[in-house]
Formats: sequence, C-alpha cells, structure tokens
Amino acid sequence: MSELDLSLYQVRTDLALEAVEMATELGSTPIEGVAKDVIEDQGITITRLHVQNALGSQAIGKMIGHYITIEVPELRNGDTNLQDRVATHMAKEFEQFLVRLNIAKDAKILIVGLGNWNVTPDALGPIVVENVMVTRHFFELMPNDVAPGYRPVSAVSPGVLGITGIESSEIVKGIVDQSKPDLVIAIDALASKSIERVNTTIQIADTGIHPGSGIGNKRKGLTFESLGIPTIAIGVPTVVYASTIVNNTIDLMRSHLAKQNGDNDKIFGLLNQMNEQERLMFVKEVLEPVGHNLLVTPKEIDEFIEDIGNIIASGLNAALHEAIDTNNVAAYTH
Repeated sequence: MSELDLSLYQVRTDLALEAVEMATELGSTPIEGVAKDVIEDQGITITRLHVQNALGSQAIGKMIGHYITIEVPELRNGDTNLQDRVATHMAKEFEQFLVRLNIAKDAKILIVGLGNWNVTPDALGPIVVENVMVTRHFFELMPNDVAPGYRPVSAVSPGVLGITGIESSEIVKGIVDQSKPDLVIAIDALASKSIERVNTTIQIADTGIHPGSGIGNKRKGLTFESLGIPTIAIGVPTVVYASTIVNNTIDLMRSHLAKQNGDNDKIFGLLNQMNEQERLMFVKEVLEPVGHNLLVTPKEIDEFIEDIGNIIASGLNAALHEAIDTNNVAAYTH
C-alpha cells in the first residue's frame, strides 16, 4: 500500500507567529534568520518577529520583514478597559512601523478596508474604515482651518471581486495613482490554525497583504512591489478551519483520557506518535476530499468583529495623528 501524499494538505495560517511555532516544532530551534522578542503586560502578549533574510523566510514561509502579534485571550469578554489598553499598545507598536519606514508626520495615508461587508467574518476592513478619522478632504478644501497635529488620511472599502468584478488590487492601484499617498494601510480578516487566537489576536506587518489568502484564494497582493509605496498590513484571524477544530479536539481528548487512565495509547495509537502538524495534515487529508474542511467562526462574531474593528480604528487614529493622546485613544473612536 502506497503512503499517503500529504503535501497537498499543508497547514495554512496567515499569522507569522504560528508559522514560527510550526517550524520550531519541526526541529528548527532557534530558527536561523528569524529574531523574536516577547513582552507581557497584564494579559496582553506582544511578540515582535523580524524575518531577516531568505533563510528565515524559507523556514517559516513568510516574507522578509517585521511582524508584530498582539495576543489578548480575554478580549472576547467585552471588557472596555482591556480594549482601550489593547488599542494603546497597538498605537505604540504601529508608531514604530512608521518610524522604521521613515514616514513623515505630514505624510499622506490611505487606509484600505479589504473584505466583504455582507459577510460578518470578512467585514473587519469595512468596519475599520467606518471608524477611522478621515481628514484628507479638510486638507484639500480648507487647509488653513486644520488644527496642528493632524495629517491627511483617506479611506476606502473596495469590496471583493464577487461584488465588483474588479480585483481589489486594481481598484487600490488606481486610487494610489490618482491620490498619491505616501503609505497604504491594508486591513483584512485572516485565518488561524488556533481556535484560541480567533478574534483575540492582531497582526501588523510591513510586508503588505494578499487579499483572500487566508481562505486559499490567490489574489494579486497589495505590496510595495505592486503599489510602489510602503504598505503595512493589519489583520485579525476571524475564522478557523474545521480540520483545526478536529485536531484540537483530539488533543483535548488525549489529555482528558491521560488524566483518567494515565494511558491512551490503546485508543489513539499512531496519533500519539505524530507531532501536531503531522496530525493536522492527516485530518485535512481526510476532510478535504469530502468537502468537510469548512471555515468556522464563533456564533458571537457580530459583537467580536465590531469590538476588534473599533480597537484597530482607535489605535490607528492615535498612531497617525499627533493631536490624539495615545493614552486616551477611546475618546477618539466614532
């Protein structure tokens, strides 16, 4: 009997942190070409990754660049004080990206909210666009009346190919060519391999973004190469694959039986000898041919997506406009 070919069922994740975790599990510890720094602040974990060269990029399957991951497991509880703290951290981390990219304090910014506003898990980008502080028209129409500490910011939600018939990248490229911003900020929903990170994690990256990549769609990216200007991507995992849920359930069952009996080899056998990635690939190999590897989102997604969208908008408002107090970002959310 021939061996199963699992190469078609590689684990897909949009989070660089998860890519590093998978590469580490496979034995690359530490990963050459990837620098990692972690800080903790009362329930908020911030991981800074720098993919430094081609070796690091190949090891984790992510582009060379900087990635910031903000993880807040309690974010789903709706604690407004915690949400304000997350927005503050996000603003401060985002400011470092602006410094690193040499974005001037008066530079023009274009915020692009990717996604489908008709599908709640994919509506993150449009929700952020609704809540960010848009100022470009004031600079164009009444420049003498603009108070100090603000910069020209414009925002657009280009929709998705299925609605417009036009690739998002083509729409954004046209806007960039006409309005000539100095920086593009693209916001999109992502996919995770971890249930715990869904709706509780924010990733910021200076490598740009490929719309639809989280659900396996191949779309032309919004990157420095395609737009000609720096592009920062902000994403939140809002969906997880059914194969991930099955795999995590297996782990929970193994742990439960181990506590009860101390030995679960009789039930799980070969599965106990597989590492997490091998087991997940095997589950996908079973589910995908029968169409059962669905994308799943929590039933409370309506509330989650609004909360996380407001957090990102608040963080961006504070990071982009000096007049906004970084420590009081909530006061500037629409």
